[in-house]
Amino acid sequence: MEILLIGGLWLDGTAWDAVTPALEKLGHRPRPVTLPGQGDGRSSATLDEQLATVLTAIDATADKPLLVAHSAACSLAWMAADARPDRVGGLALIGGFPKADGQTYADFFDMRDGAMPFPGWGPFEGADSADLDAELRRRIEADAVPVPERVARGVVRLSDERRYDVPVVMVCPEFTPEEAREWIAAGDVPELARAGQVGFVDIDSGHWPMFSKPAELARLLGAVATGH
Repeated sequence: MEILLIGGLWLDGTAWDAVTPALEKLGHRPRPVTLPGQGDGRSSATLDEQLATVLTAIDATADKPLLVAHSAACSLAWMAADARPDRVGGLALIGGFPKADGQTYADFFDMRDGAMPFPGWGPFEGADSADLDAELRRRIEADAVPVPERVARGVVRLSDERRYDVPVVMVCPEFTPEEAREWIAAGDVPELARAGQVGFVDIDSGHWPMFSKPAELARLLGAVATGH
């Protein structure tokens, strides 16, 4: 199956370097998506341009791809499913939840020179980063790409209710499937509360399993792609 890999904030396509070959060994065709402003040096990129890039990648696939999105990019994948509900085979959302129509995409930290730089590890102490050793932390921070302000402060736009028919699997890293179910049931994630098919899989990792547990993540994504 064709699998499009969409990195979250501060990540470029190289974030999937250890996951891609493992997926290929399982018989899949993974393709990291380089988002405007997160890997191409364009600090002026917008959320609409990132969405257009994902849609172009979807349109270039021969079959209905699985969209794999990490963290804040779960909203971007959801926007893509809204724009291409008949062309997306499914969504695997890692460590994040889709925002609703009209919400700000990812305005979480201070902006500097028109972009949102990685804020350091302070905000992520605890379960988010407990499985990252000093070398992984250093590497992730060194490679972090500041997120363009017009991406982080972009507005999520959704219009086609057929997005609720696209199958979704939540890959739960620093939280459990039970916690995710509770949040959805409590109304904290209204988009997934309305989705027709939502599954949950657990991975014993922090927020960045593509770095700390790439083989296990690939195995889980492979199982999602094959419907198991």
